[in-house]
Amino acid sequence: MKRKIICLDKYEAEKLASLIFIKEAKETFITEILNIVDNEIIVKIKDKSAHSIVFKDNSQVEAFADFIQSVLEKEHKIVNTLISENEIEIIKE
Repeated sequence: MKRKIICLDKYEAEKLASLIFIKEAKETFITEILNIVDNEIIVKIKDKSAHSIVFKDNSQVEAFADFIQSVLEKEHKIVNTLISENEIEIIKE
């Protein structure tokens, strides 16, 4: 399954990609969604720190939260991410 998510800008897309998928270890750093505020999502990562990612709009936040939920529940794994400007394509299996 794959999903394209649009972030506010390229920096936010790169930050999201670095948090959700580590190519060498084939794992995700994100462990939990802490909060959603408008077009911003706050996530907790493995080291227990919190980070925010700003998306283009509320619908993109909802799409990401829905898509990543099965990964957080360990039903699926992220296998790749592709970044193009402010858009990130996330692929899970």
